[in-house]
Amino acid sequence: MPPQPPPPLTPPGALQAQLDSAGWAVIDARSLAALCALSLDAAAAWLPIWPALPPDPHLRDGGRYRRRRHGCFTVAADGAVSPVLHRAHWQPVEYNALHGGIQRWFEPLPAELVADPAWAALLAGLAHVADGLRGRHTWFVEAHPFRIDTTDGIGRPTPEGAHRDGVDLVAVLIIDRHNVKGGETRVFDAHGPQGVRFTLVEPFSALLLDDERVIHETTPIQPLDAARPAWRDTLVLTFRRGGFQGPAGA
Repeated sequence: MPPQPPPPLTPPGALQAQLDSAGWAVIDARSLAALCALSLDAAAAWLPIWPALPPDPHLRDGGRYRRRRHGCFTVAADGAVSPVLHRAHWQPVEYNALHGGIQRWFEPLPAELVADPAWAALLAGLAHVADGLRGRHTWFVEAHPFRIDTTDGIGRPTPEGAHRDGVDLVAVLIIDRHNVKGGETRVFDAHGPQGVRFTLVEPFSALLLDDERVIHETTPIQPLDAARPAWRDTLVLTFRRGGFQGPAGA
């Protein structure tokens, strides 16, 4: 198989300039840890969450390849992180033609994760990145740990295709790749043909996206060895001003 294109990493100190110029950036795990005052050892304690994720009950393509949980938080302008009463995930069809327009309830995040100071540090640090894009706000954050596997022979990280999420900042953290080929990330200018493609590999490296300026997708995965299990684990965090997305009038 052809070599996987590596991500173009943004050097420390250049994150804001890269986001301002391109609308996206990739940072390695050490840069993420520094940005969020996060211990990578503390973050590694979260890894058992992914093998225990329950199946996604809302896949409309009939697949069985996605497992996930969901949780919501606010990050105040002073950086204080607060969990929000468990709620449905909702997107308009304009942003998710496959699963938009319905309230999707998922199992909540583990209580020990929600209470972990390292988790709060991650959210507060990324909220500071959102401040750099839009100015200081209270940020409404949705957290989605995903496992995409090859139960059906192929797994689709973005079954909705290339898309925006209807938020301000999207952070995609790669957690693990096991026995996988594919899973290439693609980022495109929302208003033009310019785009880049690369493969996230390093655990806790992160793709950061200005969701108003770019669209993104990840190509399907297949097993390198069909006789062995294969999966791709990610943590997706979205930051939005003004409130969580929800049905009109809700």
